[in-house]
Amino acid sequence: MKCIHKVLTIICCLFLVGSLSRAIAQGFTHPGLLQNTEDIERIKRAVADKQEPIYSGYLVFAADAQSQYTYQMQGPMTMVGRNPTVGQNIYDTDAAAAYQNAIMWVITGKKEYAAKAEEIINAWSSTLKSITGRDAVLMTGLGPFKMINAAEILRYTDAGWSAADIEKTEKHFREVIYPVIKNYALFANGNWDSAAIKTDMAIGVFCNDRAIFEDALRYYVNGAGNGRLSNYIINEAGQCQESGRDQQHTQLGIAHLADCAEIAWHQGLNLYAYDDNLLLKGFEYTAKYNLGLDVPYTPVIDKSGKYLHKQISLEGRGRFRTIYEQVYNHYVNRMGLPAPYTQQVAEKTRPEQKGSGGDNVGFGTLLYSRSGSSNKKTAIIAPAPPAGLIAKTTPENGNIISWIEPVNVASYTVKRSESPRGAFNILASAIKKSVYRDHDAIRGKTYYYTVSAVNNAGQSSDAYPVGITSALPAGWNLAALDTAKQGSVAFDGNAFTIQGEGALIDSVHDSGQFLYRPLTGNGTIIARYVPQISSQLTSFGLTMRQGLKADAKQVSLLMSPEASRQVEAPQWNLKLILRNTAGSKVLSAVNVPMEDESIVTFSRLTGYCWLKLQRQNDKCSAYYSTDGITWKMIGTVSNSFDSQLYIGFFVASGMPGLATAVRLDQISVNNEPLSKN
Repeated sequence: MKCIHKVLTIICCLFLVGSLSRAIAQGFTHPGLLQNTEDIERIKRAVADKQEPIYSGYLVFAADAQSQYTYQMQGPMTMVGRNPTVGQNIYDTDAAAAYQNAIMWVITGKKEYAAKAEEIINAWSSTLKSITGRDAVLMTGLGPFKMINAAEILRYTDAGWSAADIEKTEKHFREVIYPVIKNYALFANGNWDSAAIKTDMAIGVFCNDRAIFEDALRYYVNGAGNGRLSNYIINEAGQCQESGRDQQHTQLGIAHLADCAEIAWHQGLNLYAYDDNLLLKGFEYTAKYNLGLDVPYTPVIDKSGKYLHKQISLEGRGRFRTIYEQVYNHYVNRMGLPAPYTQQVAEKTRPEQKGSGGDNVGFGTLLYSRSGSSNKKTAIIAPAPPAGLIAKTTPENGNIISWIEPVNVASYTVKRSESPRGAFNILASAIKKSVYRDHDAIRGKTYYYTVSAVNNAGQSSDAYPVGITSALPAGWNLAALDTAKQGSVAFDGNAFTIQGEGALIDSVHDSGQFLYRPLTGNGTIIARYVPQISSQLTSFGLTMRQGLKADAKQVSLLMSPEASRQVEAPQWNLKLILRNTAGSKVLSAVNVPMEDESIVTFSRLTGYCWLKLQRQNDKCSAYYSTDGITWKMIGTVSNSFDSQLYIGFFVASGMPGLATAVRLDQISVNNEPLSKN
């Protein structure tokens, strides 16, 4: 069977380090999720030649009930859900069958397998309208990942899938699957969060949507939740966020992160190597412990503020998930790096069986086994563009741009523009590291950056750009109140992202981050909360203060959680509070439970919410909105401020030593929008 790549632009070439040929549509390689063209051809040859261990892996795979073109589809359904469970197993089983039949199609060339995979994908894409339940985010990060991988293979391997069905499936992934996971799962353990990341990445590739793909990459390396690589694998030893919870969830979390890295590799990006091969350290730590050996353990609170495990868990120790072949074959056979404990587990569990339920694919012996000879270091073509650009700024160091490096890059060219639409001018060339400091940026000015990669075969196209306002917009400053450590804030031209710690504001001494600007006389500040927050103990909102002391006179409108008996179910409230005189206690004027399901679902702050605080002489009025058009009054209080005061945003993580992240956009002060875009 010949694999014909139906893409907008076709480039025929040899690639390096395990990639042979690729076709690029709108900047993407296709097929380019868990399998690319080189993988498919490698597997086909090995099966035809009965090459071990791949052939043994194939026998396991081919014998599985969901690998048969005679498989009887169990769905579709119009709605599925998890907690409460509605059709979860039906969807997950069908998704696995779609993926496994797609793999059987490209191995055997038999159209019956392609037809079965198409039947399943088309049926669910036409029928499923919603994924519901308290655990909807988790369900959407698991089974649909297999469905998207199946669709990617069919679309780019001459399977005969019609253009109309492809278009319908794209729409389904965008409109039914993506909305559930687009904001990830900052309220949960890291395996939820990382599952959302990989499925977002897959949707971005299949739908040729660079914005979705780039957002997932940025979250992988710089997100605020537990699924971020360095938030899940929390130290150089390789300890994981869920190592103290149990070993099954820990293994699943690192497996999702590895799937992200494999997708990125097929897009020409070396995410596997990010942060000094931190992913490998997580696998080695987990494999070593589950092989019965001792590992160091440090109790650490997670990023949600909900989970603290005082010792590493024995639960599930020695029960290996089917996740190790993929990572062993990348680091050892692709890259020539040692991974002794991962290798032991891969050999111990070979041939790798299917994954557990809808959790992960499995079958790694078939899908990922390769010889060490694939580790070739000479570039044949120009590298892929860098990706996942992150921009940070400080008054002392200027703007700092970092990125995920492409495979086999020699150097970088960094460019800058004052508009997101260009033109970009070269700032520096022959940059050797994947970070650049722009010391010439003017304070208060917004810049946009892009980067291209260079090797001995040429130069890549420009990376997806990132924006940052140097230091802060004119007039704005950040102060840490009371004993809170100084946090950070960035403005990307549209939104503020405020990060930092702080206990609370309803006491004599306010503790948190205050992002402010001066206000003279009357005024109004409006902002939209962009989901989601990281610490689930976070309080945030709008405030007017008579100075920067922790006990200053103030009026604030805050979104705050009220603890309940269940850590997973706080009550979110909008509170209007005031301090009439400096040094006195804060008074709660109005406390409104937030019960609007467009803002709070299952006790999680998952929806957009607009906040408004208005001063008219000695009266301060507070409002909220679900659309930024129709406003609901929270209340009005009296506070005799001086003419000169500060107006802005207050953020507190709810726990000393624990940072949170809050994003606010659509900001205006006195009806003047902060964003100029």
